[in-house]
Amino acid sequence: MQKIDDFSMELNFTEVYRQNSHEHIAIREARCHKAQFPAVLSEIQDKDRLAGRTFWGWVGFSPHNAPGGAAYGYFCHEQKIIEAIERGNIPIEQRDGVHEMLHFWKKETSKAKVEAAFTDKMLPVLFRDEIVSLPYNFKPLIASPIYRMAGVFVDYEKLLQLGVPGLKAEITDYRDKALASGGDYLLYEGMLMALDVFADCCRYYEKQALEKAAATTDVKREKELIALARVLKNNALYKPESFYEALQLSWLYTLICGSLELGRVDVYLGDFYAYDIDNGIITEEEALSLMHSYWRLINELFRDVDGRVIIGGRGRRNEANADRFAFLVLETMRTYGRAILPQTTLRFYDGMNPWLMQESLSLIADGHTFPLLYNDDVLVPGVAAAHDVPEKDAEQYMPLGCGEIVIDHMGYGTPSGSLNVLKALDVTLRNGVDHITGKQLGLPTGHLKDFKSWDDFFNAFKKQLTYFIEILADHEELEYVESGKQAPYLYLSMLYDNCLERGKAIFSGGIKYLGGSLESFGSVNTADSLAAIKKMVFDDKLISAEKLVEVLDANFVGFEKEHKLLKNCPKYGNDDAYADDMMVQLHDFMCNTMRDQRHRTNLDWYLNVLINNKQNTILGRWVGASADGRKAGREMANGNTPAGGNDKKGITALINSLVKPSHMIHAGAVQNMRFGRDFVTSNRMKFNMLIDTYFKKGGAQAMITVINRGDLEKALLEPELYTDLYVRIGGFSARYIDLPRDVQLEILSRVTY
Repeated sequence: MQKIDDFSMELNFTEVYRQNSHEHIAIREARCHKAQFPAVLSEIQDKDRLAGRTFWGWVGFSPHNAPGGAAYGYFCHEQKIIEAIERGNIPIEQRDGVHEMLHFWKKETSKAKVEAAFTDKMLPVLFRDEIVSLPYNFKPLIASPIYRMAGVFVDYEKLLQLGVPGLKAEITDYRDKALASGGDYLLYEGMLMALDVFADCCRYYEKQALEKAAATTDVKREKELIALARVLKNNALYKPESFYEALQLSWLYTLICGSLELGRVDVYLGDFYAYDIDNGIITEEEALSLMHSYWRLINELFRDVDGRVIIGGRGRRNEANADRFAFLVLETMRTYGRAILPQTTLRFYDGMNPWLMQESLSLIADGHTFPLLYNDDVLVPGVAAAHDVPEKDAEQYMPLGCGEIVIDHMGYGTPSGSLNVLKALDVTLRNGVDHITGKQLGLPTGHLKDFKSWDDFFNAFKKQLTYFIEILADHEELEYVESGKQAPYLYLSMLYDNCLERGKAIFSGGIKYLGGSLESFGSVNTADSLAAIKKMVFDDKLISAEKLVEVLDANFVGFEKEHKLLKNCPKYGNDDAYADDMMVQLHDFMCNTMRDQRHRTNLDWYLNVLINNKQNTILGRWVGASADGRKAGREMANGNTPAGGNDKKGITALINSLVKPSHMIHAGAVQNMRFGRDFVTSNRMKFNMLIDTYFKKGGAQAMITVINRGDLEKALLEPELYTDLYVRIGGFSARYIDLPRDVQLEILSRVTY
């Protein structure tokens, strides 16, 4: 593994970038890949059955931020470099070069290029590094840009059907046609150079495996390493012929292309697995051993929000073989043990093999936080409507990260912005001013006391939301435009639909669908707050507008009576029409306003995603007291589920509320549910029926944790005794004792059924 205080790779990468600054961007990127790989590849470790580990370093190129340094596009981690400089751990011969490199990348990173292109409308709203310096996690803003090209699902089937040589042959043919017609042949030339780099990486690991085989005294390990070397050699020279070769090729490509997502593994690996098992080429025990190595690499190399492994669902080419591999995935989960990754996801539909759902529910009942459950009967038509694509394409929808949805190797929709909805309401009460910082963060639409009717106030809030949504949609488009100017993202472009045929890179008009998504946080608290304002101020007139703002400014101190009134107002999650209708109104307005941005921009779609990581807690720290009774700085509700403790009418009422917001207008909404282990153990049939009822009523997705509340309470007191306690945060899972205290408390506050 590359040592942090050795910047040889970073310095070489920077020099190659400079030397090729006037070359075609595809040639520059390909040469930068050669400088990066295999330099950032880490050693095969003792138990690895697959080759492929990375330490990305602090300067380089990748579509997506990942552990070990990678970030968006051409990246430079200033802080890590500065820390090394301050520690004085840089070799003397590198010191001047590292200082100069730090200055060089200040304006050359992909992020810097986007920020330099901000419009006048964006400048006062969106955070920029060179404008404002904020400490980590200090996010008082309403709209925040996010820099990444996340949600990459390359065409693994094509990769495995053609292999590296077949892909090179196809690209060579396109290059020759472009040369003859005067097209952009250098794009194809860059792709061929990138594939040569990939083949070099296969050979790099082949050599390493043979060296380790020669050095070991363990006969079993020697055979494993020799077999791995043979697989890697074949990956460089031929298309894969075995399950082992297919698994290794897909894994190494995932790593080098920087996607961090594995996709529909049962589709592209199912035929290889079934053939090898049926013909005695591999045993089930051997296949499971390989899968354990696969699981371990994902857990050790990816972050908790990445690593989607998707099984089941409509639109699978060979369902029988896919099902066989899907069961292998579930068996891998069961035998590997509880882990935070991969984000194993079961897509299901009426008519699919029911045992896949039964086995999945058994794992969940046993304390696994996976698989995540996605209902194709709701989501396939929902994706088709929201993304405005044919249902056949919608069948290839892919959940990613924290729950956002894109379309497999056809559509890109990276979430490149976040919207703090409750913060937007906060400033709408005060003429656009943030009362925490005293800064004008929103539009000056008036104070609450200025509005004569509920409709006037609600329209002012909608105006605020529209203002920020438009800016974030423009930023999404700008990020794609600037990304396309900087690089063609070669490893992605060659395996995304239409790019080769059109002779254009993925972000420069090549991809079939180029969309975007906006992560929104705090919608449930906002809906509950709006319901309270409408009821207390405008309908029942029990609290005046002036008094409400005074109460919130004081964080309810000295206003216990008003606090109780607000807490007792109808809340989403109880099948209460007053509260649920407000949630639906807010949901419809936000989702449709975002969806309408496709008419203002060149995006094929721009959609709301109601997901959660830890941002409900982090962003909540910078929102004052809200009219739903939530105190200043406290966490906001998790994803699209009720605020902790507010669902008081039981699981049936909760389900009835959850299914009311439409799934035809967004690109992902997560639903967290927690059931007590004692309940599930003693009422397994009832548990299964509740989940079945939720989905039959129109539930689209469920993230289920089975755990006793008492275990969470005990883990706070004696964490060393609960190291294997895993919980569902929102869009990802984590070990409970590793979470920040306020996140632990937010999870504890959720109702356990």
